[in-house]
Amino acid sequence: MKNRKDKLYEGEKLTDFRELVARYENRYSTKTAFIYKETPKSTKHISISYSQFVNDIKSLATSLLDLGLQGKKVALISPNCYEWVTSYLAVTTSDISIIPLDKSLPANEIKSLILRSKADCVIFAQEYISIFEEIVKENTTNLKQYICISKTCPSPFLSYDSLCENGKKLLDSGNSLYDTIQINPNKISILLFTSGTTAISKCVGLSQANICSDIYALSQMTDIRKDDVFLSFLPLHHTFESTCTFLYGTSCGISVAFCDGLKYVQKNLVEFGITGLVCVPLMLEIMYKKIEKGVDEQGKTNLVKFMRKVCNFLLKFKIDIRRKVFSSILAKFGGKLRILIAGGAPMNKHAIEGFVDLGINLLQGYGLTETSPVLAGENDKYKRAGSVGFPLPGIEIKINVPNDEGIGEVIAKGPTIMHGYIDNEEATKEVLKNEWFYTGDLGRFDKDGFLFITGRKKDVIVLKNGKNIFPEELEILINNLPYVAESMVYGKSISKIDHSNKSDDLSICAKVVYNEDIMKELFPSVPTNEYHTMIWKDIKEKINKSMPTYKYIREIIVTNEPLIKTTTQKIKRHEELKRILEN
Repeated sequence: MKNRKDKLYEGEKLTDFRELVARYENRYSTKTAFIYKETPKSTKHISISYSQFVNDIKSLATSLLDLGLQGKKVALISPNCYEWVTSYLAVTTSDISIIPLDKSLPANEIKSLILRSKADCVIFAQEYISIFEEIVKENTTNLKQYICISKTCPSPFLSYDSLCENGKKLLDSGNSLYDTIQINPNKISILLFTSGTTAISKCVGLSQANICSDIYALSQMTDIRKDDVFLSFLPLHHTFESTCTFLYGTSCGISVAFCDGLKYVQKNLVEFGITGLVCVPLMLEIMYKKIEKGVDEQGKTNLVKFMRKVCNFLLKFKIDIRRKVFSSILAKFGGKLRILIAGGAPMNKHAIEGFVDLGINLLQGYGLTETSPVLAGENDKYKRAGSVGFPLPGIEIKINVPNDEGIGEVIAKGPTIMHGYIDNEEATKEVLKNEWFYTGDLGRFDKDGFLFITGRKKDVIVLKNGKNIFPEELEILINNLPYVAESMVYGKSISKIDHSNKSDDLSICAKVVYNEDIMKELFPSVPTNEYHTMIWKDIKEKINKSMPTYKYIREIIVTNEPLIKTTTQKIKRHEELKRILEN
């Protein structure tokens, strides 16, 4: 349908991050920009206004320029915090390139990426002091300055707090160097390493124009309000959280609350009065399973099912009573949660429909680090459970060489596409062809123009008869089982399962991770050594029987040990498969 690609909202263009900072100063000066606590157990909330945020950006930027870093590269590694966002904009608005690093990397990988990126300076949190002390001793990197975010900053590191104070003094004394900086929005100024081990990770080169184009496209799709409070939960080094929560969110004047950690998410939703959350499907699916569990424990499952039908019927007449009817459920999350933005992996259709029926606006999106990141998304008007919406304004998406089912590689073109992989021309040429970016993802469009992602091209299991198995499709079905935390579907040689069968074809297998607490609660009399038998029975009867024979799961591994994942909760399939085959 033609109007599927039309913008819903006017939106406003940004050229670069200095314009973003100016927007903070001119429009949102007195509003709260960030909220956080010094410790998870603290009851005191620390609020930072947009005015103070701007002043802190300028103070730190002035000190960085005073150190002679203009035109240089600064690496940044820290948990989500106020110092992270201040550093990011202080660096990028000073004509300095930023290199956000994954906070969960082991020491050897941090060293490798610092070396590969040729960073001139690093800003790091207290927990990385020992790593950078080693790097100083080894003296094999390009680092000249080390800035430590800590109240007690050991020598030879520079104190983050002292630099901010010094920058403020310089500004008060009339230093105007920051004001004279000119930004080239099309110059590469954000260097991002893709997830994976350092041996295979690529360094993505993005410009401020790339990210500002994505912010503008998002602003035309979704109703983000100035009074919204978003919880910053996903790691900020990842462009999904950085662009969608931090940069896009603050461009709309929202308040961002920093999460105290995974186990405090629900508590933070309540105490911060959270209205929105950018998240990965795995976490949302866990949240929804908890909702269902709570409803079931109260003996209200049938009542909730009935009221969902009533509410959906009334919606046909534009009568929306969902949030009133389900207010007691919504209260578990603070009562104000109204929008969820999910991306990074396929999401369980059951959970999507469940959140929407409760009156929460759930929007699925799709993108990659290389695309700044969002390429497609649902919006406030057009949604379809299981899809990732349709191309954002200004983005063109095609299905390359579709098969009989319309499935092919997703390719995209537009202003959000990266400049290329840094120092890797060969890899750049593999994915950038005639302005089109080849995502490596497989997908299809339905008759109404909604995009569905069916899996990664490299992860498809191809059988000898030419049939394609998309692991994500089966994983969604397995994850629907109430006790399943996560799963991974993979292909394994038939001869390795049945030694009497010499076929070189593949058999479909699955590794199923169960939630131990839920298993004990649902099946208190079943001993742990019988879990495999019980789960295998459910897969054969509830999943295999619903599919054609060639998709049957033939073997399972059952465990309560989490799968190997990135910090954004994507399964590292090749590492996990290696672990499976070695055992």
